[in-house]
Amino acid sequence: MGAGTWFFLAAVVASLLLIDLLVVHRKASVMSTRRAAVESAVWISIGLLFSLYVFAAFGASSSGEFLSAYLIEKSLSIDNVFVWSVILTHYRVPEQFQHRVLFWGIFGALAMRFAFIFAGVAVIQKFDFTLIIFGAFLVYAGAQLFRGDEDFDPSKSKPMALFHRFVPSTEDLDGQKLVTKRNGRRLATPLLAVLVLIELTDVIFAVDSVPAVLAISHEQFIAFSSNAFAILGLRALYFVLADIRHRFEYLEQGIATILIFVGVKMALSLWFHIPTYVSLAVIGGVLAASVLWSLRKTQGDSGEG
Repeated sequence: MGAGTWFFLAAVVASLLLIDLLVVHRKASVMSTRRAAVESAVWISIGLLFSLYVFAAFGASSSGEFLSAYLIEKSLSIDNVFVWSVILTHYRVPEQFQHRVLFWGIFGALAMRFAFIFAGVAVIQKFDFTLIIFGAFLVYAGAQLFRGDEDFDPSKSKPMALFHRFVPSTEDLDGQKLVTKRNGRRLATPLLAVLVLIELTDVIFAVDSVPAVLAISHEQFIAFSSNAFAILGLRALYFVLADIRHRFEYLEQGIATILIFVGVKMALSLWFHIPTYVSLAVIGGVLAASVLWSLRKTQGDSGEG
């Protein structure tokens, strides 16, 4: 992909971020579920529209890879959203300030994914046997997810202990500010501590999601753009899903199945290529089945799980 294509992607992503920060969410406010659902639908529509651009510019195969990678990143990010919910609830971040924290969290996630994807593609191109290693890792990660993870407890987070030890901090909020001034000293507000923890959890999730996306496409532009548009919509998705985690009982099993599938696909890619349309059908089918099965199982539930 040429430099012009990358410039176009950068311009689109930067414009969307600026519109979101300076226009749509210029003032701190509580996000209603209805508004979050509308915004989430808009972000998804933007991602689908970009897939049409990929189709027009690079063909059906590239568009299929984009959509497959987009679905993988979106599905894997749902767990990330639930971890955000635990962090923001634990640190009692007021709802009207949560969007600003997540905005900068998303900004950092985009930068990290860019670096991870370029490094991953460089490694794969130089040492193709790493496809087998990455594939085996994804199968292992999927198997571990089937077993279930322990609940995440931010209060036991070592990075947070280190943060408060070495970074001068205050326990008082100062609006949406990440850093404030008290008695002539610059101090980190609780929002900055939460942002650091969110960024660290994203690094952990990227270890799974980036190899999964590279299993679909080794083209850096496709891998990064699909990640970018999936990640951009996570803030709105957070406000839709944060309070209804108990309704998605079988989602982790679905995500685990997707991880195992793309892991096998990646490990076998040196000898056998699974067509993009097959990957898209499997990923979309498993994700839809796990969500629908979960909603049917928990139909009528209104309490927290």
